[in-house]
Amino acid sequence: MDVMFYGAPGLIMAGALFMTYRVLRRWLQIRGAWNSGLTAQARCLRAFTTTHGGGHDTSVRTTLHHVYEFITHDGRVIRFEEENGPGTILEGDYVTVYYTDGPQVVATAQAPSRGRHAAATVGILAFLGVIVVFCVGFMVTYTEMSAMASDVAGF
Repeated sequence: MDVMFYGAPGLIMAGALFMTYRVLRRWLQIRGAWNSGLTAQARCLRAFTTTHGGGHDTSVRTTLHHVYEFITHDGRVIRFEEENGPGTILEGDYVTVYYTDGPQVVATAQAPSRGRHAAATVGILAFLGVIVVFCVGFMVTYTEMSAMASDVAGF
């Protein structure tokens, strides 16, 4: 029985901590691309949407994707996909991309908006932090309640 009261919150916390890692990693990648000073003209090769949900009267969530291709300053051809770009970019359009140099190129077609990006990241991290604190509080409360119950029962 204890496994359920420790295992479920533990799994939820592990998921929240993994999401924290992913959010921070992506934030640092985007920030690095903006701060690198490297830009290029990229062509939108493809724009498409994906949908999730819609079964059993649930809401449908649609995500817009763009596939871009550009040439780095050292002549390498880079192709990348980015989610949630502007709906005004169509196949064949040219956009400015910001990218990092090195063996692993990270690129984004999002225009630099450091304040908005930081605020969104802090909001997501705060939400994930609340989840972790709730799970820890739940497990501590369960531990105290089970200790009190065993004292009352004389175990």
